[in-house]
Amino acid sequence: MAKGTKAMVRMYYKVEDGKIIRLKRKCPKCDSYMAEHKDRFHCGKCGYTEFKK
Repeated sequence: MAKGTKAMVRMYYKVEDGKIIRLKRKCPKCDSYMAEHKDRFHCGKCGYTEFKK
């Protein structure tokens, strides 16, 4: 296992009542994780952007 891998798992997933919950939003176009900014969600892989309301 690479150094820091356990920390990355805690950043993306949480376990509640025996169920795995994703903490970050997934991109509807390419199914990768999206970055959360102050005013938007952005996918660095395909460039898809959703603005917060």
